[in-house]
Amino acid sequence: MTKEGNSENRAPASFYTIGHSTHPLEDFIALLRHYGVTMVADIRAFPYSRRNRDYDGARLLPELAAQGIGYAHIPPLGGRRPRSKTVPPEVNAFWRVQSFHNYADHALGEDFHGGLETLIDMGRQATVAIMCAEILWWRCHRRIVTDYLLADGLKVLHILSMTDATPAGLTPAAVVAAGPSITYPLPSARQRDTGDES
Repeated sequence: MTKEGNSENRAPASFYTIGHSTHPLEDFIALLRHYGVTMVADIRAFPYSRRNRDYDGARLLPELAAQGIGYAHIPPLGGRRPRSKTVPPEVNAFWRVQSFHNYADHALGEDFHGGLETLIDMGRQATVAIMCAEILWWRCHRRIVTDYLLADGLKVLHILSMTDATPAGLTPAAVVAAGPSITYPLPSARQRDTGDES
């Protein structure tokens, strides 16, 4: 695993991802500042937290603004999607956890791609951290958003701590087509994903 905690040696990234988890807000902001983040893109389905109200979007926006960091909620990239009525189940059968399967189906639609374009536009003007609640990126739908950014030729790092920002890699089962459009067919039973639900 590559770790990029030293700001002097850290290569610039187009995007970071981060989960706020139960971090005290001051620690979360310290992480953002450490990695030079100037914009937080909130991709939670609902921009609030039952565990820590400091992460409610309405509270988070002014707190980040006071530190010179922007904030925007991008609803089309939010998780918690229902089962698709139009995408055949085998198209994204790699995902064992239904929430990931549902999100991969959602990502094939126009709504998702509109949100993705908004995100990419942000990245042209700022150093963006894509934020959700789950601290572990592999248990969060931001791993699928990351696949789309990687397929578009962009660099992404997953922030876990002050000393650990792991360069992202494309999900092994991902099949990238023009657009980009990504599907996750089932290569074989033994390669089926074991991710936990975000």
